[in-house]
Amino acid sequence: MWPLTSRIRGKRSHNKVYVGEPAGLKTAIIEGDVIGGTCVNRGCVPSKALLAVSGRMRELKNEHHLKALGIQVSGAGYDRQAVADHANNLASKIRNNLTNSLKALGVDILTGVGTITGPQRVKYGKVGFSGSEVTARDIIIATGSVPFVPRGIEVDGKTVITSDHALKLEFVPEWIAIVGSGYIGLEFSDVYTALGSEVTFIEALDQLMPGFDPEISKLAQRILVNPRKIDYHTGVFATKITPAKDGRPVVIELTDAKTKEVKDTLEVDAALIATGRAPFTNGLGLENINVLTQRGFIPVDERMRVVDADGNLVPHLYCIGDANGKMMLAHAASAQGISVVEQISGRDHVLNHLSIPAACFTHPEISMVGLTEPQAREKAEKEGFEISIAKTSFKANTKALAENEGEGLAKLIYRPDNGEILGVHIFGMHAADLIHEASNAIALRTSVQDIKFAVHAHPTLSEVLDELFKSAKVTSHVHRPLSESVVV
Repeated sequence: MWPLTSRIRGKRSHNKVYVGEPAGLKTAIIEGDVIGGTCVNRGCVPSKALLAVSGRMRELKNEHHLKALGIQVSGAGYDRQAVADHANNLASKIRNNLTNSLKALGVDILTGVGTITGPQRVKYGKVGFSGSEVTARDIIIATGSVPFVPRGIEVDGKTVITSDHALKLEFVPEWIAIVGSGYIGLEFSDVYTALGSEVTFIEALDQLMPGFDPEISKLAQRILVNPRKIDYHTGVFATKITPAKDGRPVVIELTDAKTKEVKDTLEVDAALIATGRAPFTNGLGLENINVLTQRGFIPVDERMRVVDADGNLVPHLYCIGDANGKMMLAHAASAQGISVVEQISGRDHVLNHLSIPAACFTHPEISMVGLTEPQAREKAEKEGFEISIAKTSFKANTKALAENEGEGLAKLIYRPDNGEILGVHIFGMHAADLIHEASNAIALRTSVQDIKFAVHAHPTLSEVLDELFKSAKVTSHVHRPLSESVVV
């Protein structure tokens, strides 16, 4: 059998496909830096280590909460270097585990930067050297993404930083501006405020957390932003940021998003650029196979097959993860990779991206799957059906009350005519773990009237979802087929 080359390229590689003997395919990975890419080395893994620390610090500093539980603690503090070491050590451990797993599966790890030289051919090696060429029956591009830095912002890696730098926690500034209030910005605001920093959000849109369901955003702002040492500017761009130098602070120029006029200037100790991520697709040799990127993303169809400039499928070439832009989450990339391997192995598979959950690991957490309420209403108006909303509160959950963590909400968006689940949004304790019952229901096309009979252990947080599904009202008991999955 021809080798399947699942390529991960460059020092900023993000997503991986781990395939070996279980699929019966000879596999190689081309890696320009270290195994694990962004998620393991500069993303999901080290950030959760920092968030674990911020969560503990919040518990230990919340005297009112502890007193209600009968606990007395005083003088909680932290060692910055030890916290940074915890994050780095976790990334190293996961990276070593992955490397060992790949070797045990018989996967060849080819070190170097990869370039597609033609159909089913990849050259790899050090930049500027001739390198080696391999052939493969199938090639998977999984080069991931890098932090996006808007024009006018000068990143020095010390006082003006991206998430790559922030995860090293080289210092904890007294006052830090965070440009962007999405997942990355929110999580770092949780870390910095727990460690004693004051935070200022700079958001281009008119409200914080614009990517979340509006009702969840409003509640999250009340709990995650307003009580903490956080202020914010909305409806403005950070059009120019100058790093601190020679005793001068970081200077940020704020421009009104509508009028384009300079509105204000901030002087802070540091600035974190959390304006999203950009695909890392330059230098892949796509011109050798007539493929043009769209805003940097590699165009693919619903089966992750690469589409060339003429609209034709490139045989035996796939692209997964951040590089295709369908859904920039590590677990989405993994699911896309599994889907591709299914196809390569002769089993057709199309991934339903609306069933893929997302989570923000703040304290409390935010999670979601499917459509937001505005998206669902737009879809309903376009396709001619009604939607309904059901909600439950963590205040009614025994386990949450036992933990003295009653702040939270779960929201279900569904069709009352056939019970189709369109979206679920959770804000509260362990929301990131709770969302999977909803995501699996969407993936399996399980209706509300079916899942409401599922049994949940008592007392557990899972009963929040149990009550949510039971509170939904389906108008007809006649079975109506659910709509087809939407391909993103």
